[in-house]
Amino acid sequence: MKHTIFKEKHESMGAKMVSFAGYNLPIQFEGINVEHQTVRNKLGLFDVSHMGEFFIEGPKAFELVQRISSNDAAKLFDGKVQYNCMPNNSGGIVDDFLLYKINDQKYMLVVNAANIEKDWNWISQQNKEIGAKLKNESDNISLLAIQGPLALRAMQKLTKEPIEDMPFYTFKTLKFAGLENVILSTTGYTGEKGCEIYFNNKNGPAIWDYIMEAGEEYGIKPIGLAARDTLRLEMGLCLYGNDIDETTSPIEAGLGWITKFTEGNNFVNREELEKQKINGVERKLVGFELIEKGIPRKDYQINDEEGNNIGVVTSGTMSPSLKKPIGMGYVKTGFNKPETTIYIKIRGKDIKAKIVKRPFIKK
Repeated sequence: MKHTIFKEKHESMGAKMVSFAGYNLPIQFEGINVEHQTVRNKLGLFDVSHMGEFFIEGPKAFELVQRISSNDAAKLFDGKVQYNCMPNNSGGIVDDFLLYKINDQKYMLVVNAANIEKDWNWISQQNKEIGAKLKNESDNISLLAIQGPLALRAMQKLTKEPIEDMPFYTFKTLKFAGLENVILSTTGYTGEKGCEIYFNNKNGPAIWDYIMEAGEEYGIKPIGLAARDTLRLEMGLCLYGNDIDETTSPIEAGLGWITKFTEGNNFVNREELEKQKINGVERKLVGFELIEKGIPRKDYQINDEEGNNIGVVTSGTMSPSLKKPIGMGYVKTGFNKPETTIYIKIRGKDIKAKIVKRPFIKK
């Protein structure tokens, strides 16, 4: 099992460690609710160094990026980040990822840890007829996310570059905590303000200490994977392997906003996905909240009032912010409108729920 450069930090801080995407990672430190509310109200520090980082470079870089990306990279400018997905040839999604435009001939892709090898093979296959330069730096780069309403205020103490007013989904390469060439982006997976920082592995432990020291007066805490999941779910954000995968299309998943059928954007399987957008799909990803007692979990069956199977739960939890059970899942088109009554089959019993708009938490 792999581990990040912060393994000893986690263990010294009392983390409960679990296997995730082939890595030994902290699932929690003090507890899900404490950590969740710390991020919602103050700031928290996440180790997400298991994520993968690829670089696409050279005169053919843009052509390859457009080939593999559902979104339109032509809209990017230097220093801009774009949420994206890689369509496969059968209407599904190879992975969702962040695309960083460094310049016209250099892009960084940040991919999910469990998909690093698959994504690399897929991109390499698409590159055969294009010939861009590819580099996989996943094993050399560490990634920390500092998230919460006080995150940028605290991190401003570690750099002379102004970061508190950086627009959402932009990045800078700057000197941070005394270290040159750190990439700092105003991205994250929690729905809160904050940033993510990329740097060489060897500098990890020192940067962790600098961040914890800078955030101490604001109440910073280390945050595990469990709270990361409840935070993203409250914001209705998709998790690869749960809410999206090789069998779910971006149109079904409500990701039409990152699937751009603009002129010249000839990504993989564009024609099929464009037909879905025009003609509609048979199922859609929805958010729901339970009206009766119970907690929805992945793969639970969704029924209609007559007990007919109309879908499946993809993510579910007890929301720490709302104090109610929430979830996401795919239902047959026609059952996807807000306030529609559905039933989640929990331990053999149909538990009443209703469709609600995402995000569950309004920011």
